[in-house]
Amino acid sequence: MMRSLFSGVSGLQNHQTRMDVIGNNIANVNTTGFKGNRVNFQDIFYQQLQGAARPTETLGGVNPREVGLGMTVAAIDTVHTQGAFQSTGIGTDLAIQGMGFFILDDRGTQLYTRAGAFSLDRDGTLVNPANGMKVQGWMAQEIGGRQYLDTSRSIEDLIIPVGAKDEARATSMVYFASNLDKRIPELPDGATPEEIAMGAWSTSINIYDSFGDIHVLEVEFTRVPGVNNSWQGQVYVNRNADIPTNASAGLGELPPEAGGASIFTVNFNNQGTLLSAVDAVGNESTAGQVIMNVAFDVQSATPGDDGEMVRQVFQLNMGQVGGLVNSMTQYAERSSMKIFEQNGNSMGYMENFRIDGSGTITGIFDNGTTRILGQVALASFANQGGLEKAGDNTFRRTNNSGNAMIDASGVAGKGRIIAGALEMSNIDMADQFTDMIITQRGFQASSRTIQTADQLLQELLTLKR
Repeated sequence: MMRSLFSGVSGLQNHQTRMDVIGNNIANVNTTGFKGNRVNFQDIFYQQLQGAARPTETLGGVNPREVGLGMTVAAIDTVHTQGAFQSTGIGTDLAIQGMGFFILDDRGTQLYTRAGAFSLDRDGTLVNPANGMKVQGWMAQEIGGRQYLDTSRSIEDLIIPVGAKDEARATSMVYFASNLDKRIPELPDGATPEEIAMGAWSTSINIYDSFGDIHVLEVEFTRVPGVNNSWQGQVYVNRNADIPTNASAGLGELPPEAGGASIFTVNFNNQGTLLSAVDAVGNESTAGQVIMNVAFDVQSATPGDDGEMVRQVFQLNMGQVGGLVNSMTQYAERSSMKIFEQNGNSMGYMENFRIDGSGTITGIFDNGTTRILGQVALASFANQGGLEKAGDNTFRRTNNSGNAMIDASGVAGKGRIIAGALEMSNIDMADQFTDMIITQRGFQASSRTIQTADQLLQELLTLKR
C-alpha cells in the first residue's frame, strides 16, 4: 500500500520538474539564439515478489513478479536544432546557418553562444553589448603591403577601427592582363605621326608615391620592325609634366643616370603566350613572372644629402611565362591594353565595413580601397549536447562536451555566417503547449494515485469497527 504513495510522490515531483523546464522554454520563446530543453523520464528500481523459473520436463517457465517503485528524470537535454532567421539589416548582427558557436571572452574565460547580437564599443572592439564579452577571431597581418589571415594562430579580440586612417602607400607593383593584336603591321621607317598613332597601343593608370600623390603611368607598345612576335614597350611617368620625371625601365638596378632609358622588349611564342622580356641593356627574363623595374623622380620629395632627386622604384608584372590568365598575350584579336591592378593608394579614412559568409571583416575606406581586417572564429564540439548553459545566452565547456574545435566558417563542418540577421529561439509553441497538457495530466494522475491510496488506507483503519 505504501509503495503506491511513494510512486505517486515521485510522479508529482518529476512532472513538476518537467513543468519547470517547459515554463523556461516558453519564457524564452523570443530569446535570440536560445536552445530549448526537453525532459526524459525513466523508471527507477523494482521490488521482486517472485523470481523467474526455468521450464522443466513437466511444467513451463514462470516469469518474475515485480512491483515498480516510481520514476525519475533520466535526462534534461538541450535541443540544438536550427532556429529561424530574423533579418535586422545591422552589419554587426551575425547568425550561423549550420553547426558552430561564436566564441566570447569573459575576462579570460571562453564561453560559446549562438546569439550574435553584437556591436562595437568605443575602442572598436566587437562585443556583446549586454555584458561586454568580447567576440573572438583572428586579426589580419600585413605582409608585403597586403593583408593576410592566419587562422592557425591563437584567437584574439576583433577590433574594427571605424574612422581610422589608412596610410598612403607607394605603388610597388602594377599588374598587366593585356592582348596585343598580332595583325597590327610593323611601322615603316620614317613613319608619319598618323601611322605611329595607328600602329601603337597604349594604356595608362594612376600610381602613387609615398605621400599619396598621384602620378600618371603610361605604357606604349609598338611592333619591333623585322622581328616576329616582338613588341617594344615605352614607359612614361607624368608624360606631360612641366618638369621631366626621368622615367626608366629595366630588369637590373635603375641608377639615376639611367635617365630616360625606358624602352624594353616583350617577346611571345608561336602559341601567343608570353615568352620573355628584355630591357634596353640586354638583361632578359625568361621564366616565372616576367617583371620589369621602373623608376622615376619624385619632384615633391626632399633631395638626398648628395643633392640627387629621390627615385621611386616599382615593378611592371606582365604575367606568367606561358600563362593566359592575368598575363600578356599576342593573339589575332583587338588589342586590349589592360592594367587590372596597382597596389598603391592615397591616405583615407575607414567609413564602413562588411562581414561576409566566411566571417571575414573587410574595411571600406573613402580613398576607394578595401582592406581585410580580421575574421570571426567559430567553435564546434564532439558532443554539443554536453555543453552547460551558463546564462547570458552562453554555453560552457564540460568534461563530456569535449574540447572546442576552433576554425573558420565552413571548415570541419562549421556553418556559414550570415551578417545582418539573428537566429531566433528554436522553441515551437505548439509543441510546448502540447507537452504542458501531457505534463499536467501526468501530474493529476499521480495526485489521484496518492488520493486513492489514502482512501484504501482509511478503509484499512476502519476494519476494526
